[in-house]
Formats: sequence, C-alpha cells, structure tokens
Amino acid sequence: MKRVLVTGGSGFIGSHLCEKLLNDGMYVICLDNHYTGSMKNIEHLKHNTNFEFIFLVVINPISLVIDIIYHLACPASPKAYQKNPIHTLDTNYIGTKNMCELAMKNKARLLLTSTSEIYGDPQMSPQNEYYWGNVNPIGIRSCYDEGKRISETLLSDYNRFHNLDVRIARIFNTYGPKMDKNDGRVVSNIINQCLNNEKITIYGSGNQTRSFCYIDDTVDGLVRLMNNTKSIGPINIGNDYEMTILELSNVILQLLPNSKSKIGFQDLPQDDPTKRKPDLILANTILDWKPTTSLEVGLKNTIEYFTHI
Repeated sequence: MKRVLVTGGSGFIGSHLCEKLLNDGMYVICLDNHYTGSMKNIEHLKHNTNFEFIFLVVINPISLVIDIIYHLACPASPKAYQKNPIHTLDTNYIGTKNMCELAMKNKARLLLTSTSEIYGDPQMSPQNEYYWGNVNPIGIRSCYDEGKRISETLLSDYNRFHNLDVRIARIFNTYGPKMDKNDGRVVSNIINQCLNNEKITIYGSGNQTRSFCYIDDTVDGLVRLMNNTKSIGPINIGNDYEMTILELSNVILQLLPNSKSKIGFQDLPQDDPTKRKPDLILANTILDWKPTTSLEVGLKNTIEYFTHI
C-alpha cells in the first residue's frame, strides 16, 4: 500500500483529495495546521484505519516514511494570504523546500499545487503554460503570486540538479462543497450573500472574467498528473468556460429565485486580474483530462452545502 502525504490536507481541495486517495486504496497522512483548513473537513475520515492526521506547520521540517507527496499547504484566497504575507512567503519557500528535502530522502514523487496567479494580470488569453505571466513583484498579492512562482522554481531546480521526481499543477478557480464561506472568494461570497438576502458584492465593473472548475474535476486532474509519466508540468488544471463575474452573479440568482439580493459595486482591489481562462491542450493530450461537471450542477451542489452548514 502506497503511503501518501497531503500537506494542507484539511483544507478545501486537500480534504477532497484525501478522500479520493483513501478510496483509491492509499494510506493517507494528512498534514495541516488549520490556518485556513478545518478539522470538520476531515472528521468523516478520522476513523479510517488508513488515515492519519498530523498537526504541523510545513515551515517546520518533518521526517516521515512516504512514497508520494501532494503539497497543497498554502493559504489560497486573497483574504487569507494577505492576512500574514510573510507567513505566506515562508510557506511557499521554506515549506516547499522542506517537502523537496523530504521527497529526496524517501525518493518520493512530489506534486506541487501551483496556481493560475502565476500568470498575474495576463496580456494573453487563454493562458498556456509557456506564458511567463505579467506579475507585480511588490504588490499586495505578490506574497502569493511570487511565492508560488518560487515554489515552481524550487521543484524545477530539484528536478534538474537532484533528479527529484516532481509534478507541477497550475490550478484555476476551484469551487464546491467544503469551501470556507468566509474566505472572500467570489463563488462563496455571492452564494452566501444571496442565501442571506444581502447585497451582492461586485468589484469593479464586474466584467472581469474567471473560469470556474468544480472540485471533483480538479482532484481528478491532480491525481492524473501525479500518476502520469509523460510530463512533470507545469500543466493547467481548470475549466476553460470563461464568464464575467456579473454573469456568474446572474446564474446564482437564477438558481436561488427566492433571494432578494441585489448587485452592488465596489472598487476593484489592487492587481486583481481582468482575465482568467486556462489553455487545456496539455491537460487534454498528456493527461487525457478535461472537466466534466457543468457549472449549473456544480453550483447546485455548492448551494446545497452552504444551505446546510
């Protein structure tokens, strides 16, 4: 039985990944310090004899016997990563370096969940993996954007100089059950504002675009990337259905016809990207992967979750 470490395993994506790996017959070690994750996300896994939880900050080194590492640990919403930008940077550099060293000792394969924020406010669309991006290195989002860029550099150099077996996934906006309702992300914001009959917060004109990928599709893409032998990445994992934030708001309002919420506009945050759409050619050809969950189905599942928490 393969021993798999998932850092950030009690977070939104990490908890779904832990469950998927357990169902695939793995022994799963979930490592988290609950900076943004929560024990409630993995409560149903605690009694599985093939599941183990370790409370630890990835900035601190750890010694484990492990075969595979999924390295997800890092606050991912602007509200969370801007709360303590130095911690975010430390997590991305020191934490990732610790995982590289642990993978080296175990001769394990290491997958990094990077981000579409690598591309910054892109000057091309869709964004493919060969695009170097347009990132502000000194802005309020830089701790995350540049932090993930240095994480990618670390994995690439460990691969080049130490022959470490690595994979790099660039995740685009993911949504679904177990999202933190207070994390400030657009899907959770709008759904909960509609459920509470509050004014819907739209930043800027609302014409900025995003591409939303349902959690099950994202997790499937990560597992396929880990298991592939054709490429170490980076490979985009996301949905290439692009829509404006105003369009998203209207779709959610249609799914919640009893909501009395109205749209309200606020200033656009600094360095907020105007476009976000993944080029999925590499994911399609190398991983034989594409998202299969429709936006309507995914949003209905997410609304159902937020309705009952």
